[in-house]
Amino acid sequence: MRQIAAEVLDSLAINDTFLTVATGRPMHARQIRAELDDRRREQMASQSDRRSRKLVRSLGLAATAGLLLVGLVPTTAAAQDDPRIGLGAGWLDAQTAISNLEFLAHHDKPDGFVNPANPGSFAFVTSDLAFGGTHAFMGNFHGFNIFDISQPSGPTIVTSVVCPGGQGDVSVFGNLLFMSVEESRARVDCGTDPTVGTRFQGLRVFDISDVANPVQVAAVQTCRGSHTHSVVTDPDDSENVYVYVSGTAGVRPAVTMPGCNNNPASGENPSRWRIEVIRVPLAAPDQAAIVSEPRLFRDPVTGAIDGLQNTLPSPQHPSGMNWGPQPITDACHDITAYPALGIAAGACEGNGILVDISDPVNPVRIDEVSDPNYSYWHSAMLSNDGSKVIFQDEWGGGTAARCRPGDQPQWGSDAIYTITNHQMNFASYYKLPVSQTLQENCVAHNGSLVPVPGRDIVAQAWYQGGLSLMDFTDPFHPKEIAFFDRGPISATSLVLGGFWSAYWYNGHVYGSEIARGLDIFGLVPSEHLTEAEIAAAGEVQLNEFNAQHQPQITWAPSFAVARARFDQLVRTCTSTITGVRNSPLNVTGVTCLDGATIGGPVNVRSGGSLLVIDSSIIGPVTATNGSAVHVYHSTISGPVRISGTTGSVAVVDTTVTGPVTLANANTGTVEPIIADSTVNGPLSCTGNSPAPINLDAPNAVSGPATGQCAGLT
Repeated sequence: MRQIAAEVLDSLAINDTFLTVATGRPMHARQIRAELDDRRREQMASQSDRRSRKLVRSLGLAATAGLLLVGLVPTTAAAQDDPRIGLGAGWLDAQTAISNLEFLAHHDKPDGFVNPANPGSFAFVTSDLAFGGTHAFMGNFHGFNIFDISQPSGPTIVTSVVCPGGQGDVSVFGNLLFMSVEESRARVDCGTDPTVGTRFQGLRVFDISDVANPVQVAAVQTCRGSHTHSVVTDPDDSENVYVYVSGTAGVRPAVTMPGCNNNPASGENPSRWRIEVIRVPLAAPDQAAIVSEPRLFRDPVTGAIDGLQNTLPSPQHPSGMNWGPQPITDACHDITAYPALGIAAGACEGNGILVDISDPVNPVRIDEVSDPNYSYWHSAMLSNDGSKVIFQDEWGGGTAARCRPGDQPQWGSDAIYTITNHQMNFASYYKLPVSQTLQENCVAHNGSLVPVPGRDIVAQAWYQGGLSLMDFTDPFHPKEIAFFDRGPISATSLVLGGFWSAYWYNGHVYGSEIARGLDIFGLVPSEHLTEAEIAAAGEVQLNEFNAQHQPQITWAPSFAVARARFDQLVRTCTSTITGVRNSPLNVTGVTCLDGATIGGPVNVRSGGSLLVIDSSIIGPVTATNGSAVHVYHSTISGPVRISGTTGSVAVVDTTVTGPVTLANANTGTVEPIIADSTVNGPLSCTGNSPAPINLDAPNAVSGPATGQCAGLT
């Protein structure tokens, strides 16, 4: 979040001096006046934005696939039928809309972490989420809360830690919890009276080995505080964990931290245009300390440390409003590290950057992009294979309505880039396909991957735009596949709220709601996600998860993973046969048999794919150099010979009357599967890479099982 709270704006006296507000960022009064002018224009426009409230859904009502909209522009005619339009307002009783998700649980913000008279108070904003074991750690500008999520349908509070200072973003690593502190009201000892005690801005370290009693063991001061931070691990260093600190506040006075200065880029060691790298010894976390201050924005030719975007792309934002925030790069807002690939993606105010983190202490920028539509490069997510990256634009800073009718999909949106040889190339934008009211702060915000094998899907927060699941497997045509949304907190004015984060963790989607608390969702099968795809994602179980420390996901072979692969291939069918066909079948494209009976030989030609379910083939099946052959719950009366397959092979719960031969398949990392089937004849497997498996479901073979298939019975 990067903006002035509405409550602060409304109370400021406007003059020609610089003021520092709750975010710690100095702003000239003229900037504040411009922000107020924009806010007043929005409020005036809202008088004409009162629409009839229809198609309302409440929690617990079933969602249907027909509710889904996938267009990018929120003002399309089709979007007018979206159930998110016209939801009734309320703090804890707002109306809701849901599609392809199951609402499992909600837990209100605990007492002491909310102001009921002003649910959107900046002093008690719920911020980011982290996970460890069966616990969710939810940050807050007032401290953090720990939930037991061993039963996702009934989360319970373990403990609450009062430790004011904002933003309160948290991460966990083993028995350590890290917390970002940016505001000058914070104290080293977590005290609540800002007029006494030692000031603190930087990174706190807590010991959470006793999760019910966290203990602060270190507090590392930084010159601009810690707006966010990223955990970074080194595969070659098991004794330390590293934390990249992104500070975006104004530079603090040297009297509170020696060495801090507001020097220009050409001056002596300025405190801007850098990040801090903190090394935390795992055996002695109290010794955490800054070990480097990398200049990620340096111009490689001139050596200037302010070598990225230094001027506004245009005098005003493309919307005609003043820029807010301004896309001038002197810090990173968020850095998502992917240690398994040795890279990180940084969202750095005026630029998106790609960073080599193979040496975590000395990261090096390897590519950068900019966009004249983007007001504030906020956060980033990488695809599991590292071939794509999504950046978010927090236009309006998170406190403004930026999903209004007329707001274009390239403003306050996701920008998707492909990555080839460490170079980023723009592919497309994605924004909520439905507009929100002027009483709802809405813009792209934090999310994470949903680990469906073979696909790139993210769960993402959009503040009071709700949460949205987006499929970017095709980076040029992203589409929404699920959503949840509430009506505004207030029907008459913008009260800060909505989802700060939406993350997948061990089978569920968790949302941290700024004004309301914790929400938990499950996925339900739909035209966009099958039961097997959901089950395969649920089989991915992590010990811990921090969105800015992206893990590399792997899937153990299973029936769910295999069936998910089948379901995805079915979406590509070029021809589908049902009923009876008494003639030979030559397969060249992707041919699907669903409840079919084929009387005659089936021949899969080079590059072709055969997908069979609940069908009967009376005749031989031959596949030579095919792309994929999958047979589920079917019968084949005749010999089966599959050779040279390049994609995937699966024969599951199928009866074959005749010999079965699987030879010379080269299917990469995907093992051929012959499982839970009956072969009335010999089973022979040779030259396959990798070797076939049976998923611990033996086959009944009446003849000899030889070669690589000897152990599959």
